[in-house]
Amino acid sequence: MKKLTIAIDGPAGAGKSTVAQIVAGTLNYTYIDTGAMYRAVTWLAIANNITSDKVLINYAREAVIRLAYINGKTKVFVNGTDVTDEIRTPEISRKVAEIAQIPAIREVLIAKQREMAQEGGVVMDGRDIGSYVLPNADVKLFLTASIEERARRRWQELTEKGIDVSLQDIANDITCRDKQDCEREIAPLKKTEDAILIDTTGITIQGTVQKILDICRERAGLV
Repeated sequence: MKKLTIAIDGPAGAGKSTVAQIVAGTLNYTYIDTGAMYRAVTWLAIANNITSDKVLINYAREAVIRLAYINGKTKVFVNGTDVTDEIRTPEISRKVAEIAQIPAIREVLIAKQREMAQEGGVVMDGRDIGSYVLPNADVKLFLTASIEERARRRWQELTEKGIDVSLQDIANDITCRDKQDCEREIAPLKKTEDAILIDTTGITIQGTVQKILDICRERAGLV
């Protein structure tokens, strides 16, 4: 099968990361969670009490952000520290959209992301992958789901980790995040004309994965 570059975009909680990991594992591709990279920089800002954009930009530029697939899960390391769970807390979720809007931060991380994807054989998910980061991706997908469905998924994910948060608070956060992502000046969240829309509301993870695999095989000329 031809080594494809697969771009998966969509709003918070649409299931992008979970699905992208499985697709990448099935195809033996590299999974690049761009959202985790922005969360990692947000973690840097909070952990080091950074309030200056200039200082944070330098931290982001010098930081070694590594994504590693270990025991069926993508782990995120910042300068050798495992921050996989820390970057998924509500505190990070509320702050990350603000950090992602800093132009120089985006430039730093996008350069890293494009370098990772140069050889193909990657599945990259985020909010502006098909529209901005990888505009020439072989496969462009846009995953979405209702706010209620997305909030429920995030609530379940957090409660399983022992984080006490209300479903309504998560729904409010997601609504706010959607607004920020769609209205930001630089590379806002949007579905490109050549992206295939997949509404995951009421669809199992495996069902969504199968749809994506079928599309990829078709693009690679295998069906």
